[in-house]
Amino acid sequence: MAYLSHLSLTNFRNLVELELDLPEGVVVFFGPNAQGKTTLLEAVYLLAIARSFRAENEREVLNFQAAAQGNHGLVGGTIEKLGERVQVMVGYQPVPPRADAGESERDPRHGGISVRKQIRVSRVKRTATELVGTVNAVLFSAEDIELVMGPPSGRRRFLDVLISQADPLYIKGLQRYQKVVQQRNQLLRMINDGRAQAEELAFWDDELVREGSWITWRRRDVMKVLASVCAEHHAQLATPGEFFQISYQPNVPVAETIQDTEEQFRQSLAAASRRERATANTVVGPHRDDFDLLINEVDMGTFASRGQARTLGLSLRLAEASYLASVRGEGPIILLDDVLSEMDSDRRRRVLEKATQYQQSLITTTDIEPMKDFFGETATYFRVADGGVQPW
Repeated sequence: MAYLSHLSLTNFRNLVELELDLPEGVVVFFGPNAQGKTTLLEAVYLLAIARSFRAENEREVLNFQAAAQGNHGLVGGTIEKLGERVQVMVGYQPVPPRADAGESERDPRHGGISVRKQIRVSRVKRTATELVGTVNAVLFSAEDIELVMGPPSGRRRFLDVLISQADPLYIKGLQRYQKVVQQRNQLLRMINDGRAQAEELAFWDDELVREGSWITWRRRDVMKVLASVCAEHHAQLATPGEFFQISYQPNVPVAETIQDTEEQFRQSLAAASRRERATANTVVGPHRDDFDLLINEVDMGTFASRGQARTLGLSLRLAEASYLASVRGEGPIILLDDVLSEMDSDRRRRVLEKATQYQQSLITTTDIEPMKDFFGETATYFRVADGGVQPW
């Protein structure tokens, strides 16, 4: 089991300076909107997956005034796991624009300032790839409805974050695959411009097939387990009589062996050759994967009500937590970011009951009364307001 015993923040969004001791069990952060509750969970999740779930550009997490003055930002955490204390630090150092930088190199939203990120685990410098899996966390947010009703990219990201936390080999393979796609796309553009020959694709085709087939197989294996676990959670949350299924939709068909899958991949590439030349873009591979969510054999991506989509999103996150706990041998930190407000009391109770099964659950809410009614004195409460966090 693992939990976060201390969180340290410096110039992280609106939280300028924070040193916060956290206990095991349920911790509730409450207060008005736009005070920093989600920022706290953002910081904890960043310690797990090495990047913000809210920011398109990492410059966004560094307090604007601090960055303008050249001051650094920091997210630090102390994790207690399996009798060991692990300290994780993610630092952000502002980097002003070069004097000779052109307008295209300056981001006017941030005054042209970028950031340099540095990660240390127990004082040893690490890459983002090496950090992932050090501490596991599962984030529940209101945006999880997009896992059902949103584009395939969100569902692929869900899978990639889940498997990366469980298997360090996966994130490395995924990064290799993404680099191959980038290089291959660049070559396709050069071929279109007459600056390269079509024969030069052979090397990158081989790389794409090898790395992509392995990712497809790994996703397929995880989806088999996830589908079963997710169905169990959904049955406990949903309306009786709803039969739930997940159907993995790989862009390249999965064959009996990985060698046969590679052959299927090559055939798909050959069939898409003309389209790839026309678009100068790689159109075959796991970067085009998806999965369908079905209730009573009806595709929820098209026909789900908002209530059904919210329940399905919760089921996916609960299945993610169960999977990580079973594979890693330690439960993840559960992060519930204001996801209870739209639920009826019975469904809220079931979700909170599941949250208490883990070593630590951090919950944000604008309405503390339902939390007090359910947890009473067994939870720890903090009030978040005006850039500060106070025990309550």
